[in-house]
Amino acid sequence: MTPADAALRRTLGVRDAVVVGLGSMIGAGVFSALGPAARAAGSGLLPALALAAVVAYCNAMSSARLAARYPASGGTYVYGRERLGAFWGYLAGWAFVVGKTASCAAMALTVGAYVWPGQAHAVAVAAVVALTAVNYGGVQKSAWLTRGIVAVVLAVLAAVVVACLASGRGDAGRLDVGLSSGAGGVLQAAGLLFFAFAGYARIATLGEEVRDPARTIPRAIPLALGIALVVYACVAVAVLSVLDADRLGHATAPLADAVRVAGVPGLAPVVRGGAAVAALGSLLALILGVSRTTLAMARDGHLPGALAAVHPRFRVPHRAELAVGAVVAVLAATVDVRGAIGFSSFGVLAYYAVANASAWTLSAAPRARVVPAVGLLGCATLAFALPVASVAVGAGVLAVGVAAYGVRRPHAGRRGA
Repeated sequence: MTPADAALRRTLGVRDAVVVGLGSMIGAGVFSALGPAARAAGSGLLPALALAAVVAYCNAMSSARLAARYPASGGTYVYGRERLGAFWGYLAGWAFVVGKTASCAAMALTVGAYVWPGQAHAVAVAAVVALTAVNYGGVQKSAWLTRGIVAVVLAVLAAVVVACLASGRGDAGRLDVGLSSGAGGVLQAAGLLFFAFAGYARIATLGEEVRDPARTIPRAIPLALGIALVVYACVAVAVLSVLDADRLGHATAPLADAVRVAGVPGLAPVVRGGAAVAALGSLLALILGVSRTTLAMARDGHLPGALAAVHPRFRVPHRAELAVGAVVAVLAATVDVRGAIGFSSFGVLAYYAVANASAWTLSAAPRARVVPAVGLLGCATLAFALPVASVAVGAGVLAVGVAAYGVRRPHAGRRGA
């Protein structure tokens, strides 16, 4: 196979790249992350959101600079490998693939729980099969579907914001900012909310499928992040205005509860439907991201070489996509991992810590190093502010990856990893 045969097709422009990022960020997280974050931060929810946004911004800028320099599939796996050495790239890739595979299964089960609670596992498997088929047909088809999903989710969120703010039942006093749970609670909430922002990485992970990546990616990443931040802030303010931080923290379906309290109970089923659609969007983007990182790791010998194949017609990593889809489908059919993936936030923060450390090496100029330095410090702080169980499981997953690297190193691929 020639290098041209092994390459993916560059079809995504700025708008498509932004949509892919939004499909990841404005996903199920906006429907579910606010509750746990409010429970951790109390009256410090809005500062926690701001802190998560600052760390996400630093990571986004670091990722954009790196993606423009290395426009290949794999995202931080590639950046860490090229800038820091094979081990650090591998560690980032391992954290992403393992953590996000569990996230895929959890997101699929979220779809099932919303669509048909009595058959959640069956619906989850069907969703995985359908979205894997869409991805198999080419990244452009995935972008088209994501465009429709993002439009639906944004419409639902706009309805929630309008219902809450126009109901007359909102109270600006509920927006008072404080530290009722202490600084530790704000940090923990920021770590939980950061997970919802992390979807902009999908733009960088698809770097090999973006047209004019040196121009497109640095524009698309901050644009997608900015839109997501505005949406999250509007939703958080609207929901807090009708539910105080304590009620929000104990709500199982915060947005649905908010529209009921606002006096629009008929909107609650629409919100639940929007959550299902959002989860589908997140699942679609997650499968895209995991399969591309799997492709990059397979090219270097860290995963079976067969997974590096590119379909001659559709120009997608079809074997990697089918393998990821199969693993996720088995997980979704057999276990409920929705409550067991706290390590995903830890893994995502570890992944971005490698990205910031990689960006640090791009320039020796002090001003150029401010953003990656803040991003690296922010990632480390938020990672270890997560619940102890999440930190323990996340560290354990990384340790397994390190052990696997040590075993495979003598057999690694062309880069001498």
